[in-house]
Amino acid sequence: MARNLMRFTGVGGQGVLLAGEIFAAAKIKSGGEGLKTATYTSQVRGGPTVVDITLDDEEIFYPYANDGEIDFMLSVAQVSYNSFKSGVTPGGTIVVDPNLVHPTDEDRKTWKIHEIPIITIAKEEVGNVITQSVVALAIANTMQNAIDRQVLVDTMLSKVPAKVHAANLKAYELGEKYAKEALAK
Repeated sequence: MARNLMRFTGVGGQGVLLAGEIFAAAKIKSGGEGLKTATYTSQVRGGPTVVDITLDDEEIFYPYANDGEIDFMLSVAQVSYNSFKSGVTPGGTIVVDPNLVHPTDEDRKTWKIHEIPIITIAKEEVGNVITQSVVALAIANTMQNAIDRQVLVDTMLSKVPAKVHAANLKAYELGEKYAKEALAK
């Protein structure tokens, strides 16, 4: 696999940091290099948050993505989307929650934009809004084919309490389903 650069954006409390941590740990577990770099405000909840995830089979010498290098971005907050979309390669893929993020017509010409209601899926179909980071994780992995599914699922389960394993597995499966549907369109 060549270098894979992904970006998750949201606001504090939405789980984008956890999703980045899971991706990086899973890549390391599968024998490659993985790291996440996070930027967030001093606000504990509600402040803009961005996590860049770098996955590679080779050693990673520079931990940051330059503007225009990101292959894939997932965003669940308009303020973060607006602030960080410029880092995505023209023609790259952006997934947004259409209830929270509204790309412009120009954005739709620049990037492949998929609308998936991530938070609604977590809240209404899984029954636990906290699982939104796992829905996002599954969407990103399905669309990017970044890491072996089972390694990612096992890593995710090792990072969440056992009492929520079933909900998180359901969230992962739903994220995969919605990603496959979006790709088929």
